[in-house]
Amino acid sequence: MGAILCVDVGSTFTKAVLVDPTDGGVLGTASHPTTVATDVMDGVDAVRAALAAGHGAPDEVLVCSSAGGGLRLAVVGYEREVTAEAGFRVGLSAGAKVVHVASGPMSGADVTALRAASPDLVLLVGGTDGGNADVLLHNARRLARTRLAAPVVVAGNTDAADEVAALLASTGRRHVVTANVLPRIGVVAPEAARTAIREAFLAHVIGGKGLSRDRGFEDLVRAPTPDAVLRGVEVLADVVGGDVLVVDVGGATTDVYSVITPQGEDATIHREVVGTLWHARTVEADLGMRWTAEGVVEAAAREGLPLEAGTARYAAAVSADTGHLAGSDAEWAAEEELAATAAVVAVRRHGRPAHSSERPRPLGDVVLVVGSGGVLRHAPVGTGARVLARVVADHGGGWRVPRSAQARVDAAYVLFAIGLLSERHPAAAAALAAPLASTTAP
Repeated sequence: MGAILCVDVGSTFTKAVLVDPTDGGVLGTASHPTTVATDVMDGVDAVRAALAAGHGAPDEVLVCSSAGGGLRLAVVGYEREVTAEAGFRVGLSAGAKVVHVASGPMSGADVTALRAASPDLVLLVGGTDGGNADVLLHNARRLARTRLAAPVVVAGNTDAADEVAALLASTGRRHVVTANVLPRIGVVAPEAARTAIREAFLAHVIGGKGLSRDRGFEDLVRAPTPDAVLRGVEVLADVVGGDVLVVDVGGATTDVYSVITPQGEDATIHREVVGTLWHARTVEADLGMRWTAEGVVEAAAREGLPLEAGTARYAAAVSADTGHLAGSDAEWAAEEELAATAAVVAVRRHGRPAHSSERPRPLGDVVLVVGSGGVLRHAPVGTGARVLARVVADHGGGWRVPRSAQARVDAAYVLFAIGLLSERHPAAAAALAAPLASTTAP
């Protein structure tokens, strides 16, 4: 089989990795500004042409996308601290940007707020299996009657699933029913909902965003980008044979992914009402290198992290000029301090319990920490290692730090490609992940 082209159509740049499926080797990489203003396929065609020049046309093209705002998800649940919280966590793990959370029986004002959030998709949850279904049914009736184009993924009390489906079908509301995200107290079951959200994204959302004039783009897209990345992290954890943590420092957000195998009491005792999502993603919308750089400064103050005055001034400057590129040693020093602070704070938030009754996420057994994001890929040599060293040595999060974690920078930006390959070409995905998992630094 010939080469496979994996493409991430991001909000700013379209990135591509050309992979040899026989051994997972990277044959080439390319990048082009995302062409949302015209047709996103222009950018896809540009990276395809750039790589074809040296390797010929690929046999297969796999695409993930966060262009046009990615997947905007609203969660409608029962109690904010139980099923709505479970739905929120599952939505993030599915690669969504959760733009609205409603809990309890929806009122007219709640419906108005939901519509104002303009979600691409609604995740309707509520109740444990066999539990109370009154709120779930009430909200299904509300969603059935409201003027909202977004399809609905139902992942609540399975005993009421048929009645919920009938309510939504009675008004022609597009919907799919899947397994409960919270089948019993303390247990989060994300996989069925995650799959249903991904399929609804492909079937209803990509085409509706008007990103491309023809169906070519819709046929190529396999997942929202964050979902592809999480799948890539899952493959990486399998290859390395241990817990993995990934920190992606972006221009507007810092995303953290973790794939953890619970040990001891964590594997058998459920103290939390919602339960721990062991394959998880969190998004920190106030921690970024450009649009939210001043948020990093504010977060550092709240966390008690020292920050140079020059870095604070630099953060204000780049937030006003988001296209600015560091050009001096002093600016790169500020970039490094901003990136390290964003990464440390984001991992602290990722590890901290959502509620006082819960325990921190057990990150002490992490064996591999991977850094991603343009600032780490393009910074001077050694920057990424120093940023990640701050993360693994941080004792301010309230948990045991990893004892012997290796640190890597995803310099070739392959995690999304590993995720895209995982379903159709699992051997190639594992081979592509192997250099990141290696105990010898690449």
